[in-house]
Amino acid sequence: MGTSVQVTPLCGVYNENPLSYLVSIDGFNFLIDCGWNDHFDPSLLQPLSKVAPTIDAVLLSHPDTLHLGALPYAMKQLGLSAPVYSTEPVYRLGLLTMYDQFLSRKQVSEFDLFTLDDIDSAFQSVTRLTYSQNHHLTGKGEGIVIAPHVAGHLLGGTIWKITKDGEDVIYAVDFNHRKERHLNGTVLGSFVRPAVLITDAYNSLNNQPYRRQKDKEFGDILKKTLRAGGNVLLPVDTAGRVLELTLMLESYWADENLVYPIYFLTYVAPSTIDYVKSFLEWMSDSIAKSFEQTRENIFLLKYVTLLTNKTELDNAPDGPKVVIASMASLEAGFSHDIFVEWANDVKNLVLFTERGQFATLARILQADPPPKAVKVTVSKRVPLVGEELIAYEEEQNRKKKEEALKASLIKEEELKASHGADNNTSDPMVVDTGNNHVSPEVAGPRNGGYRDIFIDGFVPPSSSVAPMFPCYENTSEWDDFGEVINPDDYVIKDEDMDQAAMHVGDINGKLDEGTASLILDTKPSKVVSDERTVQVRCSLVYMDFEGRSDGRSIKNILSHVAPLKLVLVHGSAEATEHLKQHCLKNVCPHVYAPQIEETIDVTSDLCAYKVQLSERLMSNVLLKKIGDYEVAWVDAEVGKTENDMLSLLPVSAAAPPHKSVLVGDLKLADFKQFLSSKGVQVEFAGGALRCGEYVTLRKVGDASQKGGGSGTQQIVIEGPLCEDYYKIRDYLYSQFYLL
Repeated sequence: MGTSVQVTPLCGVYNENPLSYLVSIDGFNFLIDCGWNDHFDPSLLQPLSKVAPTIDAVLLSHPDTLHLGALPYAMKQLGLSAPVYSTEPVYRLGLLTMYDQFLSRKQVSEFDLFTLDDIDSAFQSVTRLTYSQNHHLTGKGEGIVIAPHVAGHLLGGTIWKITKDGEDVIYAVDFNHRKERHLNGTVLGSFVRPAVLITDAYNSLNNQPYRRQKDKEFGDILKKTLRAGGNVLLPVDTAGRVLELTLMLESYWADENLVYPIYFLTYVAPSTIDYVKSFLEWMSDSIAKSFEQTRENIFLLKYVTLLTNKTELDNAPDGPKVVIASMASLEAGFSHDIFVEWANDVKNLVLFTERGQFATLARILQADPPPKAVKVTVSKRVPLVGEELIAYEEEQNRKKKEEALKASLIKEEELKASHGADNNTSDPMVVDTGNNHVSPEVAGPRNGGYRDIFIDGFVPPSSSVAPMFPCYENTSEWDDFGEVINPDDYVIKDEDMDQAAMHVGDINGKLDEGTASLILDTKPSKVVSDERTVQVRCSLVYMDFEGRSDGRSIKNILSHVAPLKLVLVHGSAEATEHLKQHCLKNVCPHVYAPQIEETIDVTSDLCAYKVQLSERLMSNVLLKKIGDYEVAWVDAEVGKTENDMLSLLPVSAAAPPHKSVLVGDLKLADFKQFLSSKGVQVEFAGGALRCGEYVTLRKVGDASQKGGGSGTQQIVIEGPLCEDYYKIRDYLYSQFYLL
């Protein structure tokens, strides 16, 4: 049998809920993505809570709430304790996303699902990988290799490739084949015939206009609103698609010589841009090339001002402005407060660049036609004063006294327990010292040394010959130069550095004073809320800048990849069913769309066996290195070892002849350069390679079939039998390994 693979959706199928899927490979449980939505509804995580303790590894694909928002809560409350894997940008930007989510909610509610410490603790368990890096699991996961690949959509976005015994399981959701300003397109099309492909149907019903057309419409509507004296609000995520929008605005402002101010407002805006500046190697090839030539970082923003609190925006000069603010859902954060203030003015514009999450204020406003009025809850945190403050302080004092009393009782019990083993209560000379309270300044180590105090009533341990003070010998080694130093004692561990950077770098170093004071603020406060009906007189426009492949592109990519088995997740019921029917007809016969907690078995139908190559066989095999591999033709008989393991043994009789096999992959463009280096005049003509005056090379075969390169293709050499013909043929054979 092939590698056993089971897929169980925990959230995010037949709807647009957060993404979270359990993938079991030969009993090793992967949790791929651990998302939550902006409602932070714990009921969505009930399926996850049932399996969280059994998870062996967590893979994160994108740095937004829908893909990793539940990670701190799951590790704190649900018993998730597995190692986590992601790319460096997903780790860093995901951390900032969760900081922004927490701070946004803490300002408007008594949010207690997780804390900043819980976020830090969850992200400390993340192992960061680079694109195409093969990471070999150990222990229970022995033999499994995971590797992240470029997905597009968000910075650091990942397609996960999981390999076991030569079979690939590909997880590819929210990918984008188009190259953007700051991101390369996905590499999903480079995978051919994987055993299992897990992908989403989110965009399968949408077809996008050309990029230039969208960009022009985007700029025109901004310019029109600003010149009419209105303000523009762009609700965005914390550290995802906002990066592409920022570069769009920078480019448009430079091309049009606009002077209207642009503000990027989140609790972590400076940190976001600072980190992004160091991630150029994760961005598009054009950005890396530009930096190599000019040494100018594209995220040194010239027109966008970074803000971290609303007071800074309120103090900005009056006049038309563009504000990019989190959250995209308008459920919380600065975008919610700004919308409430600006919605009543007909000159203003709220420009949505992505579909709002289900049942959020953003989704309601994106309805066609949009509502004329909406009910919103406006909340803010205010300090306690008067009787409320007095009552709060009294309650805190009472709690402190209770905790001190409890700690004192525990300490007394511990003292009694420690002396009980050595005290002989029948001896009248023994004095009970259990109730003696020794000052912490007297007892215990001081300045790294020990101070031992003799207390009246001292009772020697039963193992001692006579009462005596403890003697601590200095066992340090010495040489001619003094005490021998162990360098390892002074090495700072990587995890300690990460933790220090997380606490010092992010909070005290990266965040500005206002945000840091908000994080560290312990003043007594309360949340005051009131419900309002907001008249929506401003313009509401939705333009798709989500950075996902559209329906037409998704279908073409799936037809090219041609997986043996396909699992569809995350998308409306209509979109999922539409893509399922298309794939059944045009991609592969095994297409699954499971429900929540429905386990489907997508084990490969291929039979794979592990065999041992005997020494007698290998001693006569000539291996030739091709790329990263060594290949050879082997004629052998199957036998068994002493441990009943299959083994390949030399054939007992003469091996039958076999057809010659050419191993390798020839690209005509590369062969053209090779021939040129040999002094052969060569050029492309009509899709073929014309070599010299008489010889032509061409590739023939059905390249349009499912799987693209998986079809049979041949290289045909045409021309008269002459000296050039045989020379070109020899050059061609040299590009392959003959078996």
